[in-house]
Amino acid sequence: MTEQMGAALRIALAYHEAWTGKDLDRAMSYVAGDVVCDAPAGRIEGAAAYREFMAPFVQMLLGATVIAAFGDERTAVVVYDTATVAVASGPAAESVTVEDGKITYSRFIFDRVPFQQARERASGSV
Repeated sequence: MTEQMGAALRIALAYHEAWTGKDLDRAMSYVAGDVVCDAPAGRIEGAAAYREFMAPFVQMLLGATVIAAFGDERTAVVVYDTATVAVASGPAAESVTVEDGKITYSRFIFDRVPFQQARERASGSV
């Protein structure tokens, strides 16, 4: 049986592959100019702000492994685990909405605690 992959899932996986490969320019080519992102730190609006949000994480990223990915023509979810300079395992999920071939909405879900603990250890406050 041939499995058909919806457009949103194709775009979500291509975007994920780009940013986890540290190619933020290519990743942003999948993102709409008026993208809205809800993340643990709050709402981010517009491609410039979204890029600014992603850049520091992409810089410290060592690798990522996709755990699962599901989607259809409009919505996709990618669940993954990241390894960074600060945290060996940072599981996360991203749900995206795709319209006209671009990600128009993103919802990041991840636990900020391990990253906060790493910052505290680095600053000697723990």
